[in-house]
Amino acid sequence: MTLALDQITTIFLSIALLVLGTYLVKKVGFLNKFCIPAPVVGGLLFAFLATIAKSFGLFEVTLDTSLQGLFMLTFFTTVGLGASFKLVKLGGKLLVIYWLACGFLALAQNTIGVSMAYLFDLHPLIGMMAGAVSMEGGHGAATAFGQTVEDLGINSALSIGVAAATFGLVAGGLIGGPIVKYLVTKYDLKSTETDVDTPQIDLEENNKAIKTNTFFTQLLLITFCMALGTYLGGLFSSATGFVLPGYVGAMFVAVIVRNIVDKVNPKTVDMKSIGLVGDISLGIFLSMALMSIKLWEIADLALPLIAIVIVQVIFIVLFGIFVLFRLLGKDYDAAVMVAGFTGHGLGATPNAMANMAAVTERFGPSKKAYLVVPIVGAFLIDVFAMPIIITTINLFQ
Repeated sequence: MTLALDQITTIFLSIALLVLGTYLVKKVGFLNKFCIPAPVVGGLLFAFLATIAKSFGLFEVTLDTSLQGLFMLTFFTTVGLGASFKLVKLGGKLLVIYWLACGFLALAQNTIGVSMAYLFDLHPLIGMMAGAVSMEGGHGAATAFGQTVEDLGINSALSIGVAAATFGLVAGGLIGGPIVKYLVTKYDLKSTETDVDTPQIDLEENNKAIKTNTFFTQLLLITFCMALGTYLGGLFSSATGFVLPGYVGAMFVAVIVRNIVDKVNPKTVDMKSIGLVGDISLGIFLSMALMSIKLWEIADLALPLIAIVIVQVIFIVLFGIFVLFRLLGKDYDAAVMVAGFTGHGLGATPNAMANMAAVTERFGPSKKAYLVVPIVGAFLIDVFAMPIIITTINLFQ
């Protein structure tokens, strides 16, 4: 028996699973500790249940996910509108070094993924899905590019990316603390700050109320960037034959628009409104994408996938300790930033913040780390990662 859900019912179900995931994250200690995103919890739970139902011959669920692309496009556009280059000046030299390191990490992760795919006699794009797409990109990029790669004929790319992102997320939460403990002990590092609680930089002016007129101005900016970005992306792909998904074009148009608007009137962009739109879009997009994945398709790839992720974890640990720590100044602030780096380098920015919170609670505050890591992890990281991922797709399609 096939249970077919229409567009409206699919959206309702994705939101219901998002709400359920939020509840479970609050109640289940493991999920809360490792900052597992609520839509990932709800979506994967449904995917597991659907897999069980299909395996026992009870019924198969088909979903109408035609609006998934719209939510994905909206989310990546809000990411671009958050990439103000004024933030780079705010973070100074350390931010630039950290940002460049994130770009190198994306390149290295794709190299590892593709190389190990060849080792296991798999298509290189399957390895890429366990590279920067799912590691540094997290579940958002894994689901977005997974669909793009599947459209190129690589079956199970979405499921592989989501599985790798989940493994990476847990690993990123596990290794950040031990790395900093090792560095603090080995180099006898101490915090030079006196504040017990280091406040996070309020990048989105969270205390400011959202007004209707302001909100519609932000929607105008978002939809303009979406329309222009997808149009220009389509023209670019047609002219060059280079695969450029519409959401990538929209994101880079949004980066340009943000920095032009900042020059004309810095108060035009309201990041609280844009952040709200982005959070809602990402939540529904992830929930919808994850609940529709076919877990049975990746059973045969479990061993290669785990092996690739283990190598990714080993690499980021070695790079963080022996390269990034030294580049950032070889002091306590550098050690805390390494904890953040492993968090979002294998998972997501909340992972990075959770790692740093655990570290600074034990060893002392680090205002530099709390400035640099959120700015790069939340806003700037995709400026380097996206071109690297797109280039890899076009090299091996």
